[in-house]
Amino acid sequence: MFKKILIANRGEIALRVIRTCKEMGIKSVAVYSKADEESLHVKFADEAVCIGPAASSESYLKMSNIIAAAEITNADAIHPGYGFLSENAKFSRICEEHNIKFIGASPEMIDRMGDKANAKSTMIAAGVPCVPGSEGVIETFEECIKVAKETGYPVMLKASAGGGGKGMRAVYKKEELQDAWESARQESLAAFGNNDMYMEKLIEEPRHIEIQIVGDSSGKACHLSERDCSIQRRHQKLTEETPSPFMTDALRKAMGDAAVKASEYIKYEGAGTVEFLVDKHRNFYFMEMNTRIQVEHPITEQVIDFDLIREQIMVAAGIKISGKNYLPKLHSIECRINAEDPYNNFRPSPGKITVLHAPGGHGIRLDTHVYAGYSIPPNYDSMIAKLITTAQTREEAINKMRRALDEFHIEGIKTTIPFHRQLMDHPDYIAGNYTTAFMDTWKMEEPVDEE
Repeated sequence: MFKKILIANRGEIALRVIRTCKEMGIKSVAVYSKADEESLHVKFADEAVCIGPAASSESYLKMSNIIAAAEITNADAIHPGYGFLSENAKFSRICEEHNIKFIGASPEMIDRMGDKANAKSTMIAAGVPCVPGSEGVIETFEECIKVAKETGYPVMLKASAGGGGKGMRAVYKKEELQDAWESARQESLAAFGNNDMYMEKLIEEPRHIEIQIVGDSSGKACHLSERDCSIQRRHQKLTEETPSPFMTDALRKAMGDAAVKASEYIKYEGAGTVEFLVDKHRNFYFMEMNTRIQVEHPITEQVIDFDLIREQIMVAAGIKISGKNYLPKLHSIECRINAEDPYNNFRPSPGKITVLHAPGGHGIRLDTHVYAGYSIPPNYDSMIAKLITTAQTREEAINKMRRALDEFHIEGIKTTIPFHRQLMDHPDYIAGNYTTAFMDTWKMEEPVDEE
């Protein structure tokens, strides 16, 4: 087992990994930018090293600084969390070269699954259902016209190196194709330095449902059931739940089997997520594979009583998994609390938190790195907390979330707490009747003037 793990990340996920390290008797090293000096992950780690100024490019994305921090503290492993360098094949390879275990996917696996067109062709070969469309990268606009005609409109153009909705365009008729092709390629080049595009059939009224998997060094994999991530804004998840209210026993088995087949076909090692689009007829299609821990992993932990970070560390140390698949025993919901103003188009709201009262009680989990007096820097993602409720039934989990959101009191900045509180009262959400288009049609009620 590792003696010391450096966490190459910040905020709540860094603190989350530190907590499991402490429980396993493993020393932890936090790294931080100058903007994060007062973050809780810095205070609770056994050691902390400043790796640069506020800009991510000079700190959390600066590979040489992170490797240097690992070497001066004698860390024998690096946990990358999510985001930043967690799916960076070059960083995984550099860790190997320095005899530091990267607690994540191998560089070969990241390369294979990180490119979405390549990942799709791999999944087709594995026999996993995929969305109809191009078999790989589309080289020319003439080929684009041909593939769109064969696939049938509507289609979705996607950046091969994409993520977060960048380089994606829905096209409903031939006349829209050229503008979409040119603008998507320009956006992809600006965001990723790569303008390779591929095309898929546009799945209408889709649910975004993902399967959590874990694989070990022997090539054996298991799944830990599903998460429904369909409530999104601009392809960014807002809230997640497990089990999905759309799921049936037969669909869960089919999707779980497909995710395990995908993982074992590529001999995946570590924790990962196989993401699917599910249409209104419950046909499911492979979308992508995330070769890292997910933001929403706590809800899976809650419903099967399982520490996914511990499992990541164990697998990275060469310990074999049981091979058992897990089914949800309870119902769990996660609300991502962002420092944003939901009444003003979710505009970021960095600044100093003057008051913070955290919710508590049975079935409440709060993952956060902030506290009263903490100043949220403007340099990073705006998520400041994850509020998770767990109960015997979905109805009880929603009731707990309402109560917890009412208790969650933050002053000094704007947060998305009011958005989530209204969501918990929305009749379609309560009925489990939602798709990825939910946010396209819902307008929040304006705040009540308290004066």
